[in-house]
Amino acid sequence: MVYESGNPENSPNVTQDNNFKKIEEPEKKEGKNYEDWLPITSSRNAKWWYSAFHNVTAMVGAGVLSLPNAVSHLGWTPGVIVLVLSWMITLYTLWQMVEMHEMVPGKRFDRYHELGQHAFGEKLGLWIVVPQQLIVEVGVDIVYMVTGGKSLKRFHDLVCSTCKPIRQSYFIAIFGSVHFVLAQLPNFNSVAGISLAAAVMSLSYSTIAWGASAHQGQIPDVDYGIKSTSTADAVFNVFNALGDVAFAYAGHNVVLEIQATIPSKPDKPSKVPMWRGVMVAYIVVAICYFPVALIGYWAYGNSVEDNILLTIGKPTWLIAAANMMVVIHVIGSYQIYAMPVFDMMETVLVTKLGFTPGIWLRLIVRSSYVAATCFVAISLPFFGGLLGFFGGFAFAPTTYFLPCIMWLAIYKPKRFSLSWIANWICITLGVLLMTVSSIGGLRTIIKKASTYKFYS
Repeated sequence: MVYESGNPENSPNVTQDNNFKKIEEPEKKEGKNYEDWLPITSSRNAKWWYSAFHNVTAMVGAGVLSLPNAVSHLGWTPGVIVLVLSWMITLYTLWQMVEMHEMVPGKRFDRYHELGQHAFGEKLGLWIVVPQQLIVEVGVDIVYMVTGGKSLKRFHDLVCSTCKPIRQSYFIAIFGSVHFVLAQLPNFNSVAGISLAAAVMSLSYSTIAWGASAHQGQIPDVDYGIKSTSTADAVFNVFNALGDVAFAYAGHNVVLEIQATIPSKPDKPSKVPMWRGVMVAYIVVAICYFPVALIGYWAYGNSVEDNILLTIGKPTWLIAAANMMVVIHVIGSYQIYAMPVFDMMETVLVTKLGFTPGIWLRLIVRSSYVAATCFVAISLPFFGGLLGFFGGFAFAPTTYFLPCIMWLAIYKPKRFSLSWIANWICITLGVLLMTVSSIGGLRTIIKKASTYKFYS
């Protein structure tokens, strides 16, 4: 259901129903409300632990493997500061989104763009939020296609070192083929088992990454100096590293959609179990991120690859297992980020273009999406550059400062109050992060594209 904002006062808690004008009732399709068919709103029986492993799956992904490389470009002190600040800022902005989910009595903002419409207006909110959210979710799915294919190839090469080499493109295609089946699962709760397995895998391969690094110890003549060929190269590498960190600390793009699956009553609002799950998820994030980033950099210095599992060579069986864990994890992560995209596409097709909701619509729409992301991943498998570019261009706005802007627009905290100052600090840092990391990521993509042979 879409609403047009009136003129709410400083606190949404005093906003009355007459401040909102109903635009239109959800259209009935096949004798039922189409909202009961869409993947975000068709099931609201999730428990708090669903929130925990959905958020872990959304956040702890391919980005954790690039953190040692990011720290190698930033150096010890700046690297630690950036990691800690990002953990604190993103936890704060995630708390804001959980709070804003039901800020209007009797109304739930089940989707990111619905909250944007409330904050900025019906049309402007769509134009501000939807492009950013689509870039994030589609971009992540492309990166996870690349990650899944690369990890699958790495697993094959480790367990069968004497086998004939197989092109990376084929492994990306193999990874993508799994999603033609999984994409047909109807909603968030139906992928709960896959998401739980993915969350367990993320914790497992992160532990292997830092545990194997610690066990092997520092490499001979380890170098902690900034690796670059010139000052300009060093600066651009720092920009790209900031994008890697932004990519790693993201999950906000699906947080409202995850919270929408949790039941809510006046005496038991959804924010209580959602926040409990978020706190568990962020503890897991800290357990995964800080040891991988710092121990990985300590062990390998500036010689660490943009995926630390590529740097760790022994024991072979353990690294092979870790790569397969990555494959399982990104299978779940792909589905978590794809579900809101499916929701958007199916909403438009049903409400705007008059399609009848059903299995054939889902089969065609979702299969087309999987095929498109797989094709782009095969064509542009620049892992490090993609992380930096998408992390800066899309994740920074929707994770670091867009929730703060919406909070200021809706709650209107008193100027120079603690809330006002905290939000403006996050906005300033987020805008800077978006600008510099987008530049660094795009430069990395261009550099790698100049030497890359397509479909090799």
